[in-house]
Amino acid sequence: MSETHKDGGHDHPEHGGHDHQAAPMVDEISDFEILELAVRELAIEKGLFTAEDHRVFSEWNDARSPAAGSRMVAKAWTDPAYKSRVFADPLAASKEVGVDWAEPTGFGTTSDYMHLTVLEDTPTVHHVIVCTLCSCYPRPLLGHSPYWYRAPNYRRRIVRWPRQVLAEFGLILPPEVELRVEDSNAKSRFMVLPVRPAGTEGWTEEQLAEIVTRDCMIGIALPRPGRTSDGPRPIHKASRPVHSGGRPKEAAQ
Repeated sequence: MSETHKDGGHDHPEHGGHDHQAAPMVDEISDFEILELAVRELAIEKGLFTAEDHRVFSEWNDARSPAAGSRMVAKAWTDPAYKSRVFADPLAASKEVGVDWAEPTGFGTTSDYMHLTVLEDTPTVHHVIVCTLCSCYPRPLLGHSPYWYRAPNYRRRIVRWPRQVLAEFGLILPPEVELRVEDSNAKSRFMVLPVRPAGTEGWTEEQLAEIVTRDCMIGIALPRPGRTSDGPRPIHKASRPVHSGGRPKEAAQ
């Protein structure tokens, strides 16, 4: 159906009466998007890269997912020799699952975050990763970071009250399990190698990779048979928001 408006009691279809599909409403562009557009256009104008280079890289970047990290974990669970390589030289081990950190796109775009550490969970030690600075994250292996990982509330609280924050995600660890929080930075990235769950004996690498979700490799969830995807992690508004004055709104009144 075409969009119409009424004028003097008559309906007039838009665009000369031809049916058309309404364009989606566009949100207001953010300051960061304006900055990105300006820098991109300037870089293209100066010949640093072409518009085609940008298109190809954007398509590669948009296609990133946690699949490579899942394969790395599953392979480490089933191959002791590979597991040793994961800890001794994780960048080389990444190549075995199709990720080259020195040239991740395959067409010449190098990475500026090439120091990777894989953190091994045990029955008595559990790791969780964060970037208190901003959102540093092992994207070639895990894809794009979830929104909550970049949220200031997660970044500042996980280092102060890790057990409470993990409980909010639904992960309650026994008190005898030591909890270690690892903070990423501009040059270092971390990924968690979780404990292989019981009930997966005899599984293939492909079957194991299906239960190694993104949240498991960040450390806010544990892999388990039957769970092959991460549930939604909604961000709730604060019930007592703190404003620029440093006090809850009701206290400032």
